[in-house]
Parts: sequence; C-alpha cells; structure tokens
Amino acid sequence: MLKIVGIAPTGGIAKMFVQSGDVQVNGEVELRRGKKLQPGDVVEVSGAGLFRVVDEEAIE
Repeated sequence: MLKIVGIAPTGGIAKMFVQSGDVQVNGEVELRRGKKLQPGDVVEVSGAGLFRVVDEEAIE
C-alpha cells in the first residue's frame, strides 16, 4: 500500500517504514509486512499523513 500511494518508491523502503514503527493501521502501530487491509481501514505514516482504504482491489 505504501508503494501504491507513493510514500515508498520500493518495497525495501516500505519495509523500513514498517519495521521502524512509522506505520499505524486504525490507530495501532503495525510492524507486520503484508498486512491485509480492508476498505475503511485508516493507515497513518509518520510525516506523510493519513490514508483511508476505499477499494479492496486497489491494495492487492
């Protein structure tokens, strides 16, 4: 998802965001890569903002 919205240009950079604790899903820090997101989930990335998942097909 971080690649889709343009926060991370590569999977490696996305992994670093997640492992550093800079990603929250629905208000909770998410340290797992590949978390299945559902429509309505809110993803917050430190320094990049909030994103709401609106279409399940767009995140697979």
